Amino acid sequence: MERDVLGYEKIKYVCGIDVSYIENTAHCSALIMERHSWQIIEEANACIRTTQPYIPGLFMIREAKPLLSTLKLLKKSFDLLQIDAHGILHPRRFGLACYIGTVLKKPTIGVGKRLLCGYVRKDQFIEDRGQIIGFKVCSTGSCKRSIYVSIGNYISLVTSIRIIRELTKEGHWMPEPLRKADINSKNKLNFQ
Repeated sequence: MERDVLGYEKIKYVCGIDVSYIENTAHCSALIMERHSWQIIEEANACIRTTQPYIPGLFMIREAKPLLSTLKLLKKSFDLLQIDAHGILHPRRFGLACYIGTVLKKPTIGVGKRLLCGYVRKDQFIEDRGQIIGFKVCSTGSCKRSIYVSIGNYISLVTSIRIIRELTKEGHWMPEPLRKADINSKNKLNFQ
């Protein structure tokens, strides 16, 4: 299991990033949010042509360039990155969140919307081939919508779960930095 490089108490600025597509154009949005006040500190948006097709299980081939290009536009630094993609909760144990976390050398959490491998235990931990590789977080009040949290890089699963729960509003199913990035990326589609 990965351990916390930064430490839970030292995480102050959290970046969420997401991509939406129209045909071969990626609309990527990143925002940095102050963890305790939930104030948005900075936003960056980019529109990038994609040449790679979507291949299940190889998401990083299509999304790495838009994500990294958009993150380069941010002027302020952040302590933690949340990506709408899997980390080690991946058949190859190295999803997009692992790749981006490795490139940036930053604590990174993968937040997936569907389970790619393994099974959810009664305690909500996800196990595959005898190894715990993620955690299912249900929306507040019901299990109608769920996300699957996993380590991207430089952070423990326990801290990842704690941060995701802390940054998820009552009645929502996505943590706020990712929810806002998702809204922003989809709003950019409307201006295309």
